[in-house]
Amino acid sequence: MEATGTDEVEKIKSKFMSAWNNMKYSWVLKTKTYFSRNSPVFLLGKCYHFKTEGEYRALHSFQPSSAGINTEISGNVEEFRKDFISRIWLTYREEFPQIQGSALTTDCGWGCTLRTGQMLLAQGLMLHFLGRAWVWPEALDMDSSDSESWTSNPVRKLTASFEASLTAERDPKILPRPQRGPARRSWDVTEMRNEVYHRKIISWFGDSPLAAFGLHQLIEHGKKSGKMAGDWYGPAVVAHILRKAVEEARDPELQGVTVYVAQDCTVYSSDVIDRQCSFMDSGKSGTKAVIILVPVRLGGERTNTDYLEFVKGILSLEYCVGIIGGKPKQSYYFAGFQDDSLIYMDPHYCQSFVDVSIKDFPLESFHCPSPKKMSFKKMDPSCTIGFYCRTVQDFEKASEEITKMLKSSSKEKYPLFTFVKGHSRDYDLASSPLHEENYLFSEDEKKRLKRFSTEEFVLL
Repeated sequence: MEATGTDEVEKIKSKFMSAWNNMKYSWVLKTKTYFSRNSPVFLLGKCYHFKTEGEYRALHSFQPSSAGINTEISGNVEEFRKDFISRIWLTYREEFPQIQGSALTTDCGWGCTLRTGQMLLAQGLMLHFLGRAWVWPEALDMDSSDSESWTSNPVRKLTASFEASLTAERDPKILPRPQRGPARRSWDVTEMRNEVYHRKIISWFGDSPLAAFGLHQLIEHGKKSGKMAGDWYGPAVVAHILRKAVEEARDPELQGVTVYVAQDCTVYSSDVIDRQCSFMDSGKSGTKAVIILVPVRLGGERTNTDYLEFVKGILSLEYCVGIIGGKPKQSYYFAGFQDDSLIYMDPHYCQSFVDVSIKDFPLESFHCPSPKKMSFKKMDPSCTIGFYCRTVQDFEKASEEITKMLKSSSKEKYPLFTFVKGHSRDYDLASSPLHEENYLFSEDEKKRLKRFSTEEFVLL
């Protein structure tokens, strides 16, 4: 009886915290983001220019300030909106199945870094299954949704705010709700296949115990490093949790993907290639795609602005899957930039649980209608950078390209991180085994994770 009473108290406390955090972060729906029409906007390797609305204009004279930035102009305002909205947005949720070992049914106030980690992994899986050119066909129709799980008025407010930011309007008009037109046009075979994967990727991040990369599974993996539901997670710890989650995933579709986490700011090329060439669970040999995660610090207590050009260069690469970072006390998923401001997706908005196991579950709450911007100077130095390489050849090409970028952007004696040939064991470092037996984290990893946990900032 006493235990039941304690559970009830925890549930009431959880609901109160959800309500408080939803009110606390309600500014997410109210703030307006301003974009310059005179500067290019980069989003995960694609470049857009807003100089002439509604008209494509390739600026061949544009010369970026940092070496290695992709200068291909991909489109205008509408194309950028469509591309941004197509990225998968994972936020705080409430009223999901209770997390094992706790009374928590929400991650409001503590799960933001897990959410930004989910967004980075989701982008890697989108590159793997859909390719960078894919956009959600219904991206610009989000405001016409009738779904109860997603309030259409906030969506229209966010969309209107973004459009107003480009026209310098101070009080954006809420777009009228469009009339429901005829049934959705018929999709061709490729579009139908892409939509299946679109839904499947989102379902892997569902807030239920069975979802491969859902919050429940990530917390279970985190327990092996001493983390519990309700604790704060840093970008480096989340990188290792994501690696474990991918290793433990049993969906056959995921057997062709692996994750490598850099050790002490060093990517050991032979370790990466070993992972790519490892046997799949089916017993067949094959080359796996790899998502490389590099936990780094961009300075001491504050971010060193000398790293700005490197971060911009990284986000201009199409195989970059974003950055798990933020500012002190808040975690964001960085996906692009304009001038000296970073473009990000914010997980600090508490939405209702969506059951992704049902057929045709609503998609709208998994796509953000409006980007946010933040000055690079406000960025916390602790972050994790992610890359996706489909083949060994892609990895070798990426390592060469990023190494050149590191050398050209570094004003310090040592680069932010390095690629070295050989295995980590060749340098007297404990190499993480590809297949652990009865444990998820090696003793070396536990020590490293403990160090990261004490060094990193607190994320709310």
